Amino acid sequence: MISPAACRGTGNDPGDVLVLVFGDMILDRYCFGDVERISPEAPVPILRVTHEKYILGGAGNVVSNLRGLGAAAFPVGLVGNDAQGVRILDLLSETGVAREGIHVSEVRPTSQKTRMVSGRQQMVRMDTEETFAASPEESSALVAAFRAGLPRCSAVILSDYGKGTCSPANCRAVIEEALSAGVPVIVDPKGPDWEKYRGASWVTPNLKELAEASGLAGLSNDDDEVARAGQDIRVRYGIPHLLVTRSEAGMTLLSDEGELHVRSVAREVFDVSGAGDTVVAVLAAFLACGLSAADAVGLANIAAGIVVGKSGTRPILAAELDDAADGRNRRASSAGKILGEEGAVRRVLEWKEEGLKVSATNGCFDILHPGHVACLEDAAAYGDRLVVALNSDDSVRRLKGPGRPVNPESARARVLAGLAAVDLVVIFGEDTPDRIYGRMRPDVVCKGGDYAADQVAGGEFAGKVVIIPMTESFSTSGIVERIKGENTGTAGGNAD
Repeated sequence: MISPAACRGTGNDPGDVLVLVFGDMILDRYCFGDVERISPEAPVPILRVTHEKYILGGAGNVVSNLRGLGAAAFPVGLVGNDAQGVRILDLLSETGVAREGIHVSEVRPTSQKTRMVSGRQQMVRMDTEETFAASPEESSALVAAFRAGLPRCSAVILSDYGKGTCSPANCRAVIEEALSAGVPVIVDPKGPDWEKYRGASWVTPNLKELAEASGLAGLSNDDDEVARAGQDIRVRYGIPHLLVTRSEAGMTLLSDEGELHVRSVAREVFDVSGAGDTVVAVLAAFLACGLSAADAVGLANIAAGIVVGKSGTRPILAAELDDAADGRNRRASSAGKILGEEGAVRRVLEWKEEGLKVSATNGCFDILHPGHVACLEDAAAYGDRLVVALNSDDSVRRLKGPGRPVNPESARARVLAGLAAVDLVVIFGEDTPDRIYGRMRPDVVCKGGDYAADQVAGGEFAGKVVIIPMTESFSTSGIVERIKGENTGTAGGNAD
């Protein structure tokens, strides 16, 4: 598996491509709050809303994923002449995306999905939408915008959510003109009628969508059954590449070369919203910058695994994909917990937006011992998620001397990420975690040892500082001294 970071500087970088996204623009609204009682009017929970958030959904989420990867995007779609449509246009501008491909309709409202969320639990979803096909006037404006953007694009994504933008006529125009221009088309399909997708370069159904298109209501998630159904429908509609996303079974790529099954990494799934958007965005970006089909599918599989571990519709980030792909290359099942600074800060902010309490601790953790484990478990108890800020090798040498660390930062991070108490590991290069804590703003900073609260580095950036007593019978320095003593035949010390 190629790492996307390895592509930097070789010309195979998503930052060098522009992808046209033709599809249904949706506004996703999240209402976050707490449930503390049941309504006296009916046996339903009362959500006390504390804050709301609006993000791009549908084809807009594909755009967000492309931007998260560093690629440029040119969206083409419809919004209504309403407050929700204005908000979508504003969100596109905030994302740094041109809006000239978005047509404002006078006859349909902007599609909006409203989700009510308590903690990480979605309680109910309410949809406001009209799903009739685009009118001749709307279709003319959409195709004109597509034609204007096509010459600059390296790939086209058709994001069909069944809201009316991707009518059969519009899909045929997009696919035929893009292919005539030598630009690949990747389709995220909707519904049983795939005639409108005929000839597309790639189509990416999930298992349910493949079953609907194949007319096989009882299609199982078995490799052979998926391959047979997929190859049949691929040939029927003249699709060179069919990528079936299969949830916990991973993905299956079907083409003239045969079948390729890519297994998913076992991970906790919180929300599958938007995973299909991530898959088509990663595929388009990396195919456009020259990666092979197998490598692009492998990265799409890793990216999908990352986003289903997030709550709500959230795009993939280049740093997250880099870190996770590097971890897959090392066959590290815990690699998803180890992030670079940008990915770590983003994840902490996401947790806090979801109403989760974040605790943090830091240290060298050179030779992990029971005292460390006890401290980490205690720190985890002060929040819903625990972040460990880990001193880099250079930082440890400055703090502990030239003989340390015993274990390199990559090994120390991997061991920490394997602990159930730890949710995120990030390496920092300074002597203290002040700067990274200043960006994360954890709710609680925990520190093991004999300190006063005002002596804890980075404590001023947290709402609370907690001192955790260390287990005195264990210390890394003591372990190192005992090893030295055994090697020289002298008694080793135990005190740190």
